[in-house]
Amino acid sequence: MAQTLPSGVIRTMRPHQWVKNVLVFAAPIAAGITEIDKLSRAVLAFVCFCLAASATYLLNDVRDVESDRRHPIKHKRPVAAGVVPVKVAVGVAIVLLAASLALASLVNVGLLLTMIAYLALQAGYVYWLKFQPVLDVVAVASGYVLRTIAGAAAAQVPISPWFFVVTSFGALLMVAGKREGEASELDDDAAGIRSTLGVYTPTYLTYLRSVSSGVVLVAYFLWAFESANMPPATLAGLAPGKPVSDVSSVLFRISIVPFVIAILRYALLLDQGEGSEPERLVMRDRTLQVSGVIWGIIYASGVYLTSR
Repeated sequence: MAQTLPSGVIRTMRPHQWVKNVLVFAAPIAAGITEIDKLSRAVLAFVCFCLAASATYLLNDVRDVESDRRHPIKHKRPVAAGVVPVKVAVGVAIVLLAASLALASLVNVGLLLTMIAYLALQAGYVYWLKFQPVLDVVAVASGYVLRTIAGAAAAQVPISPWFFVVTSFGALLMVAGKREGEASELDDDAAGIRSTLGVYTPTYLTYLRSVSSGVVLVAYFLWAFESANMPPATLAGLAPGKPVSDVSSVLFRISIVPFVIAILRYALLLDQGEGSEPERLVMRDRTLQVSGVIWGIIYASGVYLTSR
């Protein structure tokens, strides 16, 4: 079916990638925030990131138009295929960027500064960092971390150290798997299409996955056991809440089980070379979904019972 300009612009904005932006709710939920006004500000932060991320996708496709045309899959992207002219893509991106910053400024200064940092990072990635080994991985992972910081800034929730470590190295695990999946899909053409893929060896990417997953698991163990002895709000730096009940204490400890299952399952899928598109991988793997939902229910129940 032939693409039209409007549908091409929407495809280039990558709405399916917006699922990443739910990370803005991580810090408020982990801290046990239930106030509607704070959660509504987190929703606005989600919208800000959808606008900003779509703008960067448009600019990225403009920047990579020639290499995308040589890619076995990306040559079908609207900009590379000529469906969306370069000038149109740039114009839409500018409008989305302005809207994102304007909306962030209406929420609070913290969110605005976080959005500026995210956009600066994305600009650096599109035009330089993506061509620098190691820095490209760190830059993409930092984009995930900034989403969690944005949610905390919007809801005015301090971030606990363990939360920051888990999200940071979880993002690094995801990006390492993404690079490994891309290298597997492109095979001999990898270096010609993305220069950094020619630098990363399979053993290096395996090492990066091992370190990241190990830190994530250990950090979550410590986070869960601290949550079992101290209310999440207190861990996040908020006013001390009620003492953790026996039930909540058990729930926080039990939450380790589905969390470990999810990480191990994801590591298996990465080892099979399926990590090139993390958002699609998560959306189609039933084991990941079930373990994630079970973990969310258990941890949220512990937070809720503590905050009552």
